[in-house]
Amino acid sequence: MNDFLNLVKQHFNQNLPFVIYKKPNSQVIKGLFQNDRKLNFSDNLSETGFVFTSFDGINKIVIPKNSSQEITIEFTSQTDPLIPKIESQIDESAKNNFEFIVSKAIIEIETGTFSKVVLSRKEVIELPNFDLNSLFVKLANTYPTAFAYCWFHPEIGLWMGATPETLLKVNGNIFQTVALAGTQLYEGSEEVLWQNKEKEEQQYVTDFIVDCLSNSISEVKISTPKTIKAGNLLHLRTTIKGIIQKHTNLNDLVLLLHPTPAVAGLPKIDAIIFINENEGYNREYYAGYLGEINHNNNSETDLYVNLRCMQIKNNHNFNMAHLYTGCGITRDSIPEKEWFETVNKAMTLKNVIL
Repeated sequence: MNDFLNLVKQHFNQNLPFVIYKKPNSQVIKGLFQNDRKLNFSDNLSETGFVFTSFDGINKIVIPKNSSQEITIEFTSQTDPLIPKIESQIDESAKNNFEFIVSKAIIEIETGTFSKVVLSRKEVIELPNFDLNSLFVKLANTYPTAFAYCWFHPEIGLWMGATPETLLKVNGNIFQTVALAGTQLYEGSEEVLWQNKEKEEQQYVTDFIVDCLSNSISEVKISTPKTIKAGNLLHLRTTIKGIIQKHTNLNDLVLLLHPTPAVAGLPKIDAIIFINENEGYNREYYAGYLGEINHNNNSETDLYVNLRCMQIKNNHNFNMAHLYTGCGITRDSIPEKEWFETVNKAMTLKNVIL
């Protein structure tokens, strides 16, 4: 473990690209350490390696396996760590601004512009004692059921996160994805009641995925919605499985899915237009996707949505974490409640870094 972490620190100090990650419920950490500083872009996900993609899907950056050192080490996560409760001071200006945008979105939903839109915000906090390795280990330990990662390229920056959401998994010709929406605070039990707003939001995502894959996936199986725990939050999740048609490749599937209504909205184009015009910042790689791609062996293709994430920047010798959180807005949304949902989601990372 120490040799692995020393290699991480060495690559970071030498401005060499790398990614380290742990899959949900896995007992191993994998790393790809690129041998040069080249910025590798993918056109159609036909490479083998690790891809890191922006929300708009334009920048698909690959750390190629064939020009990287690949290392896998054993790792044991804590089974059910106690997550401390951190008191967070409310930024009234940020709260008012976010609630105004949510109210504006609800009006657009009522007039028929779209049925759902996912709005996000960014919060910047200081990291006084930042240590890359320690932070990643804490993420992996604290959220063993999430996809925990640390990704770095000198031309893009340093991103870390622990996302609960799968974009897709491919095992040969077997396809799997999830519809994840709806949020509640975990208060000691996963036996909770879900309101119509959360059920409707989750159904939007499920219906979209099934519809858009109808010509690419056969023998589709859809699970019933299930409550799952992700850190200090609960979500509704539906699993969707099927057989990939012979005329369909990985890039086709990703283009159909990303971005799903869980991170953009429905209809997709109208929701994205509203997001770009109203959020007031560039999402960059937040709500994009990341993970393993393997053109030579489809069984290892495993992509996740980049949620519960942060970008770490150095500003005048101070390390600052840019935290990204979002929530789905429907006609039943209450602006103040949506604000506090983003606060609760930000706590997923604040519990680790503060």
